[in-house]
Amino acid sequence: MSATTDASTDLPGDPLRQLTLDQLRQRTSEKWRHYDPDVLPLWVAELDVHLAEPIAKAVTDTIAAGDTGYPSGTGYADAVAAFAAERWDWDLDPGLIRTVPDIMLGVVEMLKAVTGPGDAIVVNSPVYPPFHTFPVFNDRKVIEAPLGADHRIDFAALAAAFEVALGRGGRAAYLLCHPHNPTGTVHTRAELERVARLAADYGVRVVADEAHAPLVAPGTRFTPYLTVAGGETGLALTSAAKGWNLPGLRGAVAIAGTAAEADLARMPEQMSSSISHLGSIAHAAAFREGGPWLDALLLGLEANRRLLAGLLAEHLPAVRYRPQPGTYLAWLDCRALGLGDDPAAVFLERGRVALNSGLPFGTGGKGHVRFNYGTSPEIVTEAVERMASAVQN
Repeated sequence: MSATTDASTDLPGDPLRQLTLDQLRQRTSEKWRHYDPDVLPLWVAELDVHLAEPIAKAVTDTIAAGDTGYPSGTGYADAVAAFAAERWDWDLDPGLIRTVPDIMLGVVEMLKAVTGPGDAIVVNSPVYPPFHTFPVFNDRKVIEAPLGADHRIDFAALAAAFEVALGRGGRAAYLLCHPHNPTGTVHTRAELERVARLAADYGVRVVADEAHAPLVAPGTRFTPYLTVAGGETGLALTSAAKGWNLPGLRGAVAIAGTAAEADLARMPEQMSSSISHLGSIAHAAAFREGGPWLDALLLGLEANRRLLAGLLAEHLPAVRYRPQPGTYLAWLDCRALGLGDDPAAVFLERGRVALNSGLPFGTGGKGHVRFNYGTSPEIVTEAVERMASAVQN
C-alpha cells in the first residue's frame, strides 16, 4: 500500500493555499510571534494551515460539553492502530501502545528504560537539536554517527559509533529519526533491517522517533521500524502533532516492539495520565478521520518541494538542495555562498527571512539552514527571492 491514496475529487482543497500572509500574521503561536512582523518565519515546525475539520469538530464538541477533565480510555491508541493498519499494513496491537505527553518526553522515558546514567546514546547528525540535548539532561552521553553525503545512514559510521558507545562500558541505545529531521530522508525497509541486524550484533537498543511518519510523499512507502525483521526489541514513538499541526494540543504515543513490552511497562504511569485530555481527543480524531485532509496536504507539500527546488535553481543556484519525500523541512547547503558557518543569521539580517541555523543540528550543520516549506507557495516564493536579495546585498 502506498503512503497515500491517489488524488480524487472528494479530497479537500490544498490546506497550504487557504491562508493569506495577513491572516497568518494574526496568529499568536511561536512561529509567528518570535520575530518582528516584517520577517517571514520559515523555521519552527508549524504548518500554516487551518485545523482539519474533523479535529476542530472533535475539540469544539468536547469543549461545548464541558468535557475537560482528566484523560481516560484507549481512543488514541485505537486510532493509531487503525491508521497503522490502513496506511502502513501494520497489525499493531493497541495493548503495546501507551500515551505520553509529547514525543521528546516519551523519548527520554524510553531511553531511561533501556539505558542508565552515564550510558551512551547514538544519533545520526545532522539531526533534530533535542536529540543532542535531552539525553545530556538525563546524564547520557551523545555519540554522533554522521549521515553520508547522500543524507542516508552511513553504516560504517554507525558501527564505529556503536563501538565507541559500548567501549565506555555499560549499555547503549540508538535514537533513530525516521523520517529524518532535517533532511527529510525516509529510510527504506532494507536500511531499517540492516539497522536491526547491526543493533542486535552489538547489543544496542533502538528507539525510533517517528514523529513525521504521516508526512511521506505520495509514491514513497513509510516502513515503521517495529515492523522490520529484528525490530521486535525496539521502541518507537509517533504523534499527530506534525502531520496535522497539533503542537498546541500536545500528545503522542509510545509503542513497544513485540519483545519489548516489559520496557514499555517500566515507564511511569504518570506519563500516560499527563497527556492533555483535549490533546488526546484531537490526535485520535486526526488518525481516525483526518486521512482525506492529510492526503490533500501531502500533495501540496510535494508541489512545494518542486517549487522550492525550481526557485533555488533560478535564484540561488549555488545552494545545494536534495529534495526528499519526508517531512515539510528542507536542508539547504549554503556553503558555496560564502556566508560563513551560520548563513541563517545573514538571511535574517539582510533578507528578513527566519530559517533554522544548521549549527544546533550537530556535525554536518555548518553552512546549512533548515527551511520550512509547509506554507503557501506565495510565501515560499517570496522567501527565496528575499534570500537571493540578501546574498546580492
